[in-house]
This record gives sequence, C-alpha cells and structure tokens, in this order.
Amino acid sequence: MGVSIEPVAPAHFEGLWRALDVVAREKRYLAFTEAPAWESSRAFYEHIVANDLCQVVAVLDDEVVGWCDILPGVGQTRAHVGTLGIGLVPAARQQGIGARLMRAAIDGAWARGLTRIELSVRADNANAQALYKRLGFEPEGVRRRSVRVDGQYHDSLAMALLRDEGA
Repeated sequence: MGVSIEPVAPAHFEGLWRALDVVAREKRYLAFTEAPAWESSRAFYEHIVANDLCQVVAVLDDEVVGWCDILPGVGQTRAHVGTLGIGLVPAARQQGIGARLMRAAIDGAWARGLTRIELSVRADNANAQALYKRLGFEPEGVRRRSVRVDGQYHDSLAMALLRDEGA
C-alpha cells in the first residue's frame, strides 16, 4: 500500500503524537526533544481541526509517518503569515514524502488566504534546506545560536516562501 497524504482528522491524533515523539527524540529537527503531554497535544490537534487550520499527515499502512502544518501568525499585522512545521519518522525519509506533504500544506495555506510562509531550519540540516529551496523557499538570514541541545548551540536559517500576487 502507498503513502496517502490526508488532512489531519481525529483518527490521526494518537499516531501523529507518536510520530512527533519519535522525531523529537532525535534532537535534530524540532523545537521539542520529546512530544508534549498527550492531553495538550490532543487539545492542539483538536484546535487545528475545529478551526480548519492547515495540517496534513502522511499515512502508510494505517500509521502516521509524517506531518506538515502551516499555522497562522498571531496579531492582525501577521494574519497573512503562516509558520511551517514538518516531520517524518526516519523510515519515511528520502522517499519524496516530505515534498508531497509540503506541497499539500502549501496549497492549503494559499487556499486559506496566507501569502507568506516562514520556517526555521538548523544550519546543519542540508537535506531539509535542499527540499525547501526546491519548493521555492528562499533564505532570509542566519539566526546565530538559536537552538541549544544538550548544552550545544546550533545556528538556524530563516527561510520564506511568498505567494505569487498573480495567483
């Protein structure tokens, strides 16, 4: 069976939480080093569904193996901006699933009226940077020592994708 890309739904919540925990514990890709408590994660996912926010999941053999969300900014002056988050469990990487997730999420963000998508990526994550650039994201600057894991600092890159005004 192939991987399907689906809008997040309550049936995905537990698997999404487990996938988040797997990726977080790698301590390389996310702001978390473990998933938040189940109750707060479930409330977060329920908020996304209830407010028709943009989150898609990759499902393989009834298991969530990845996600991508683009969540809107806070405040009236940033209502046009979304922040992208993505993660794939190790077995789902290097198969084109991340690009499929991102394309679906980007389409969803544009459909919801966003015109700018931002992300932050560790400077030593060349694979992710290459994917983001392939999908049109452009570097906007370096955030020095913006991540600290186990006492070690890492720089990150700010990147953004702007919606074509003619679209």
